[in-house]
Amino acid sequence: MEDMDQRRAPVLEALAEHRRLERYGFTPPGHRQGLGVSADTLEVLGLDAFRNDLVATSGLDDRSSSGNVLQDAQALMAEAVGAEHAFFSTCGSSLSIKAAMLAVTRGQGEILIGRDSHKSVTAGLVLSGLKARWITPQWDAQLHLAHPPSPGEVERMWLRYPDASAALIVSPTPYGTCADIAGIAEICHKRGKPLIVDEAWGAHLPFHDTLPTWAMDAGADVCVVSVHKMGFGFEQGSVYHLQGSLVDPVRLQQSADVLATTSASVPVYAAMDGWRRQMVRDGRDLLERSLALTRRVRTEIESIEGIHVLEEELLHEEASHDLDVLHIIMDLQQLGISGYQAADWLRAERRIDVGLNDHRRIEATLSPADNMTTTGRLLDALRDLSTAAADLPHPPEVLVPSPGDLELETVMLPRDAFFGSVEVVPATEAVGRICAEQITPYPPGIPAALPGERLTPAVLDYLRSGVGAGMVLPDAADATLETIRVARD
Repeated sequence: MEDMDQRRAPVLEALAEHRRLERYGFTPPGHRQGLGVSADTLEVLGLDAFRNDLVATSGLDDRSSSGNVLQDAQALMAEAVGAEHAFFSTCGSSLSIKAAMLAVTRGQGEILIGRDSHKSVTAGLVLSGLKARWITPQWDAQLHLAHPPSPGEVERMWLRYPDASAALIVSPTPYGTCADIAGIAEICHKRGKPLIVDEAWGAHLPFHDTLPTWAMDAGADVCVVSVHKMGFGFEQGSVYHLQGSLVDPVRLQQSADVLATTSASVPVYAAMDGWRRQMVRDGRDLLERSLALTRRVRTEIESIEGIHVLEEELLHEEASHDLDVLHIIMDLQQLGISGYQAADWLRAERRIDVGLNDHRRIEATLSPADNMTTTGRLLDALRDLSTAAADLPHPPEVLVPSPGDLELETVMLPRDAFFGSVEVVPATEAVGRICAEQITPYPPGIPAALPGERLTPAVLDYLRSGVGAGMVLPDAADATLETIRVARD
């Protein structure tokens, strides 16, 4: 098969052609390329945002999609990263990962899943009725972090549950730590079982050889990436990649179609298409500069009084000894403040937003879009935070459980607990009850309690003390956690 022309960007080209021909559609969207939009809205969003917002068929392409605009863009993406198939999603990796779960299990039975998985994975259990067999992550009891599971732990789970359909792990984690994907893939494949990697944080990995190993290169069967996280796509832009013969590409695509919107966003498609072309052309140089800048920034932050950049501690604990250094995890214990306080202060006082934040850390993720100006602003803000920390109140204590106490007993299928008869009880009376909702500190979005798990004093104390200290629980029915939804006895 001949190489494709990676200089092309089919979705962007079709958009340009749509404009050149001055096409007009009596179809959705009703704003008619911005004609009906108020001036004050256009002042904020701009006319081009609406001019580019077309319906995908009978708009960007014809009614039968004979131009193969999307198909060509997906094929170019697959070739660019070394996958056999690539599928675009405008519903984020949250949809893509659910589609992969359904495709490999056919919506029934068991699946091995790392317990450090994102809430989108566990939501897939609620929707599908699948039974999760939890793979224990590598817990760091000192830092209170979860790293991907080791190959040995995955092997032990296959020995216990040989009838499971597949294994699903997260790598990189939101902290940038990585699994030994090649070792885990080998363990799965010798049983004829596929490996799914939630690589939402890894869209950039195929484009530089000193970054952690790209899941497809390491032998994963399916991997899901969020282009908006570490790439240059819009929010909700996701690609799921496939290789090998263990997962049916038609079933995977149709599983996604069952879940996806029928009104896909053309601007989201276009941004992913353009980003792929840019990374093929310039990605290595962009990432080379970004990695050099990141090293300087990490050194500068480490020199700020009271702020410690985690690196060796993470490399020592994780399964692969591989770290994406673009994730800059900062420990604030010496400042005597919490990550929640730091995130709030940086936003309120220096107009800087950070990502992950918890009882002792904040995270800044750098991308190839960052430069000396943007990182200089971050460094100035962190220096000011170091000075201001002494005047911030002492943070409330968060009662962080030991690793063993974080592993709750699953006594019902997540779907049965979520959709079954429930009652709302005071959190003080929830010990021993079966949780009927996801309760997820966010970010990073890893549920502390899932539907079907028996609630314990340690986890309840952690969540309630966390809320008191500034933890956000966006999916709990009662975000204050004064009450909890539990399965009715």
